[in-house]
Amino acid sequence: MNKKANLFSRLPKVDDIISFIEQEMNLLDEVPREVVVESIREEIDNLRIKIANGSLDTDGLNSKVEDLPILVSKRARKKVSYRLKRVINASGVVIHTNLGRSLIDNEVMENISEVVSNYSNLEFDLDTGKRGSRYSHLIDIITRVTGAEDALVVNNNAAAVMLVLSSLAKDKEVIVSRGELVEIGGSFRVPDVMEQSGAKLVDVGTTNKTHLWDYERALSEDTSAFLKVHTSNYRILGFTSEVKLDELVELGKKHSIPVVEDLGSGVLIDLSKYGLEYEPTVQDSMKAGVDIITFSGDKLLGGPQAGVIIGKKKLIDIMKKHPLNRAFRIDKFTIAALEATLRFYLDEDEAIRKIPTLRMITMPLEELERRGNELLNLLKGKLDDSFSVGLEDQYSQVGGGSMPLEQIPTKTITISSQEGKITKLENSLREYDIPVIARIYKDKMYLDLRTIKEEEFKTLVGAFEYAAERV
Repeated sequence: MNKKANLFSRLPKVDDIISFIEQEMNLLDEVPREVVVESIREEIDNLRIKIANGSLDTDGLNSKVEDLPILVSKRARKKVSYRLKRVINASGVVIHTNLGRSLIDNEVMENISEVVSNYSNLEFDLDTGKRGSRYSHLIDIITRVTGAEDALVVNNNAAAVMLVLSSLAKDKEVIVSRGELVEIGGSFRVPDVMEQSGAKLVDVGTTNKTHLWDYERALSEDTSAFLKVHTSNYRILGFTSEVKLDELVELGKKHSIPVVEDLGSGVLIDLSKYGLEYEPTVQDSMKAGVDIITFSGDKLLGGPQAGVIIGKKKLIDIMKKHPLNRAFRIDKFTIAALEATLRFYLDEDEAIRKIPTLRMITMPLEELERRGNELLNLLKGKLDDSFSVGLEDQYSQVGGGSMPLEQIPTKTITISSQEGKITKLENSLREYDIPVIARIYKDKMYLDLRTIKEEEFKTLVGAFEYAAERV
């Protein structure tokens, strides 16, 4: 018998491994038997591949067979674990698109739980005892906070823009500045959204300069709207000019053309009062006389994913009757979350204190330094002497396509080591039960205190203890 054949003959049988697991481990109490058997077969197949390519000798095979029950357990548990899971965001990007964007406050979650785990008046009018509208639960709070005549909510802001344009401008012309034809993420572009709505794009001006007369020259009998897009995810600096909102509104009134503004991120508080750059608020656009405004619910507003449409009631009534409204409608989870989040905005101080996104981006440096020193002490001794751990000044980002030039001073735990070890540490932190997502730059790891919740410190320490055994 040759060497490979001898190694193949030493591979354990599936029945032997499952028998050992039944007697020595509680895995079958947590994972279905068929998943465990499937995992055993896959691990044995991995050993066959290694034998076939010559990467295992007798001692190596014996060691791998010894570890087989543990490897099977890890594989089987991974198979039945949730794919969408909680992570710790240590990246310093507050509205992190890849990590779920804005966080929802615990008080909001209590409202969601109460509504969705019981029957609700989703489409039932408690006053009349007859069928009601699901949007009625949001109209009062949205109009009160924004000052709008009416409101409608769909599943995201791209859907909001599409519904608005399809309702008001299908087969007609919409005039927009060339400098505002942005890509909004995931390769979705404003011209593409407009095309799908059935509206005909008429772009005016140049990338860096657009004047009021550009809009006026482009007017025709087919013009149905002026569209202004807030370029929240980029800035053009230098030799630039754009038409002010109030000027475009006046032009719209002069020619009886509605002005539609896509604000992108729904800012309801002037954040410049908290040391951040000024970002146009929804209320500012409303006061300027814009006819229809759309914005996201899950960016700077700090709520669930949603697209909010506010403005003139006569125009929104048209959208409510449009077939796309049914396709884009929101469910009870979103309604419960958005209503509870918007209620915080009745008191600005409460909104800053309770909405996680706002709380994080306005958190003072002194508080971050206090937290940084606390976490630094907790992490001491968790890594060996080949790692250097300290506390440094850095910058956080708002993220989510909002405030692209804003850098917020922050405090970070920094970890450096010899070549290659930081990569292994980062990989191990991502493998932990609650993965840790850190920032790596030039072989240095940064853990930003602005996006790490204080109650996550204990979990973070556990993640480093886990990772320390694997680097």
